[in-house]
Amino acid sequence: MKEVHVLNLGAGVQSTTLYLMAQASEIRPFDVAVCADTGEEPVAVYKHLEWLQSLNKTPILVRSVGSRLGEDLRYGARPKGNNGRARFTSIPAYTFIEGEEAGRTKRQCSSEYKIEVIERTIRRDVLGLAPRKRIPKDVKVHQYYGISLDEKSRATRIWERYHIDGEGNEPHFPLIDRMMTRANCLDWLEGKVPHQVPRSACVFCPFHTDAEWQRLKDAGGPDWGRAVEVDHFLRTTGSVANRDMRQSMYVHRSCKPIDEVDFRPKVNVKEMQLGFDVECMGVCGV
Repeated sequence: MKEVHVLNLGAGVQSTTLYLMAQASEIRPFDVAVCADTGEEPVAVYKHLEWLQSLNKTPILVRSVGSRLGEDLRYGARPKGNNGRARFTSIPAYTFIEGEEAGRTKRQCSSEYKIEVIERTIRRDVLGLAPRKRIPKDVKVHQYYGISLDEKSRATRIWERYHIDGEGNEPHFPLIDRMMTRANCLDWLEGKVPHQVPRSACVFCPFHTDAEWQRLKDAGGPDWGRAVEVDHFLRTTGSVANRDMRQSMYVHRSCKPIDEVDFRPKVNVKEMQLGFDVECMGVCGV
């Protein structure tokens, strides 16, 4: 049986740890690393990704749907899924209308901009399969995720997804196997990377904790500006994201414009440690 070992590289702390551990022969080497780019990561993530590529070690394939997530929300570009059908995308934004309880819009961004991009890259670029061809029975793809012990529930959700439709694939979580937390990863990276390894996630992701929003706001610059821009155009007449909706959409759970939210009173130790909402599908920020 042919076996291929692929790292899902988000260019954040945990997946960077795995990438460099493989180079140091502390874990099994990867044949290739695949990075699914939404076009909306912080500037520091793209700079860090360039640094990883400059090492000229395990090949890094950076792929996307061909457009930025935020612009697709605004103008209605419709990336095609694995079934070849065009569709609008959406993020899990919070919704509110006076007199009703706050709600949430459907989440498609993780599947369309992350999961499907990675799976398509593995099939076409790594295995050389034609579109819509199934992975041969004599081929096994091992996918490795940078999920640490303090985010173990995210690994559970990935296991569940693979048991349903993980044709020819098997997920692995080396950091959990080694009982490593995100803090352990930061300790391991110290002295191995000439800059602070950034946290990977779209700058306007509704799954941000208040601690993360505060860090983004304090840093300012294009990342915070982009978050504010996307949050505002979610409520702009004519944006495809809010078509046919009675409710207003927001990226923050308070259902207020993001630049009007006071994040500091809501910060707590648990939020700062976990970093991702419990509803996250587990594929972003790795």
